Amino acid sequence: MYNRATVLFLCLNLTALTAQETIARVTKMRGEVKIKGLTSASFLPAKPGAAISSGDILNVGAESFCMVIYLDDKSVLKIREDTQFQFMDTENTRTVDIEFGKILSDVKQEKKKDFRVETPVSVASVKGTQFWSVINRMGFDKFYGLEGVLDVFNSVSGQSVTLGPGEMTLSTGTGQVLTTPADPEEVPEDPEVEMDQEVEPEPEQEPEEIPEEPQESEEPQETPEQVEPEAEELFKDESPEEYIFEEETPNDTAETPEETEGLPDVPTPPGKPFNLGLGVGSATIDGTIYNQLALRPEFKLGNLGIGLDLVLYVDNQGNIRKDEWDEGSDFIDKFLYVRWGEKSDPVWFKVGSLEAVTLGYGGLLSGYSNMMEFPSVRRVGLNTGVNFGNFGTEVFMANVKDFGRGGTLLGLRGTFTVSEDFPITIGVNYITDMNQFSGLKDADDDSYPDIFDDFPDSTNLWNDTDRDGIPDPHAELDSSRWDIDADGDNIYDLLDDSLSLKPIPFSIKENKSVANGFSVDIGYPIASGNSFSLMVYSEFNRLSFPGVETDQFFRPARSGTGITVPGLRASLFGFIKLSVEYRLKNDYFLPQFFDQAYDLNRILPVYSDTGTVVFTKDMLVFADTTTAINSKGYFGSMGFNLLSLATFNASYANMVADTTKFRSFHATLLVNTENIPKLSVAQAYYQRNNDENPFDFENPSVNTVLGYRLGYEVAQGVSVVWDYRQFYRDIGTGLKPVKQTTIETVFDF
Repeated sequence: MYNRATVLFLCLNLTALTAQETIARVTKMRGEVKIKGLTSASFLPAKPGAAISSGDILNVGAESFCMVIYLDDKSVLKIREDTQFQFMDTENTRTVDIEFGKILSDVKQEKKKDFRVETPVSVASVKGTQFWSVINRMGFDKFYGLEGVLDVFNSVSGQSVTLGPGEMTLSTGTGQVLTTPADPEEVPEDPEVEMDQEVEPEPEQEPEEIPEEPQESEEPQETPEQVEPEAEELFKDESPEEYIFEEETPNDTAETPEETEGLPDVPTPPGKPFNLGLGVGSATIDGTIYNQLALRPEFKLGNLGIGLDLVLYVDNQGNIRKDEWDEGSDFIDKFLYVRWGEKSDPVWFKVGSLEAVTLGYGGLLSGYSNMMEFPSVRRVGLNTGVNFGNFGTEVFMANVKDFGRGGTLLGLRGTFTVSEDFPITIGVNYITDMNQFSGLKDADDDSYPDIFDDFPDSTNLWNDTDRDGIPDPHAELDSSRWDIDADGDNIYDLLDDSLSLKPIPFSIKENKSVANGFSVDIGYPIASGNSFSLMVYSEFNRLSFPGVETDQFFRPARSGTGITVPGLRASLFGFIKLSVEYRLKNDYFLPQFFDQAYDLNRILPVYSDTGTVVFTKDMLVFADTTTAINSKGYFGSMGFNLLSLATFNASYANMVADTTKFRSFHATLLVNTENIPKLSVAQAYYQRNNDENPFDFENPSVNTVLGYRLGYEVAQGVSVVWDYRQFYRDIGTGLKPVKQTTIETVFDF
């Protein structure tokens, strides 16, 4: 009895599976199309008229096409090559669950169920419309509206937008979802139309074949007469409508030649006078993650160029960060840059963001950037110059706003060229950091840096010994606001015989640390040509750090010199650049002291249980007495452009003093993304100066800086850009990596 019951149970289940409801059928196909049933272990080839049930997975291979029609409301799916998705139907909902690929959905107004397109990132709810779904495996979903409207919901962020005709919605795995006007060239073509166009040339060949063979002999072999009875058989219990199934064989495709016509050369359009960059993403400022909306228009008119940076930062509560908009001086920050001319012009300047600034041959200032901490710290730099006759001048300022806080990094250069017949050039450079302490952040501008200020947002308060939020006694503060137990020992201060309060914090006004540099250089071009050029030069550099002694800070006086004799720079074939220098170093001198990462280690606070102590860069670099030992060695660099595919630059220095070695390594890689589909930007860099082993990547130091910038083009003019930067801080107990990551969607119209 038990066996009979088991057999009966299995039979009933098998019958139920066999009788599973058919919800759609394949009507047209070409190439490799496979279906995997809900209970199947593998994919099986599909044929025109194949039945589709809820839970089935459809796979369309390379250079293939498939069209599916739903039986109840006649909605149609047109599936392009390299696509895989699953049919999911319930009593009230119809879902197309796309894993990857491109599908054109034509949803009829009289639909019987709610129609949805689901991906790992998005959900598109349809209200009777025609639209494209373009899904890739990297988490970038694009929806193109053709007719009607649909709502696109991002499953990561919970945000949704509406998509209409002529629009494109981008939904990413990072939670971004936004709608923009669609580029017609980006919208995929209807595969059914493409297939019909490929078949069209066949009737043109028929007149040549008619005399050789009667037309009647071909008609019995045509598939429509054979397919139509099959269609009636397949749908006799489902719908009275007429269905036609078509399959294009590989032979038909091969016999249809592709027509190619020569097109006239289109002249390269002139540079656009206006660019509109739109960035949507996230940024970390002061340890808080904000949603970022940045509008970055660029205006170009002749020698004049203006770039703006109009940014709104919104926290997870929907509050807009006001720090960038609450003061009149913030107006300056809205200019990313303003420039005029080039360095070879009689007058030129650039204000705002500065990159790769070098004075002379780079013995003191080389590759400086004031953007290393952007957007957390916004610096407004200045680089300008005048050329008249045989003379030239250049002025460099890292941050104009730092003048009000005690100083900034400032550089001056003057040059004189003897004559065109004897083009020897003499240059003089002066560089000074007017006050290295101005690199400490002071949000309320009360001269007390935030790391020492217990009230960093108040200009009148700075001390709170017991950290209870009530200020200690301040001379300019009404006594009614004083903490009656400022030291937190539960004894009323007026009765406390052992009251111990924090002293006045470290002040930028009361403490000043200066770093000076001076250099003289001379250079002569031995050869100048397109395939080969050679420059020989020499430099004398001097660094000095005046002594400082106050109640809160002490630094001994130090100085040193460095000589480059000789230096050679060559250019080969226009795409290879080489340089070699022999260097002599005396006392406390560091080549390229003001480098790309200078703002990151200009002033370094070190935290410990006894308090916070600040060190300037020179104090850390020259802390070891062995750094004052005279040394000599070489420096070499190489850069090349590899067939316009990528640009690579690297430099290495090896200075030896008895048994002590100081080595530096710097490398950058910039890929030309014009030759790589879907890649809009790709660059990486690594810098480590004056370490014993700069190639010890597993054990970084405070001199290590690395990062990359990678952009993926999801549509024409639309890219998702990752900007990553990492450096290291000494916190007293070891090194702490500081990682800055920005992910944004950038529009370039």
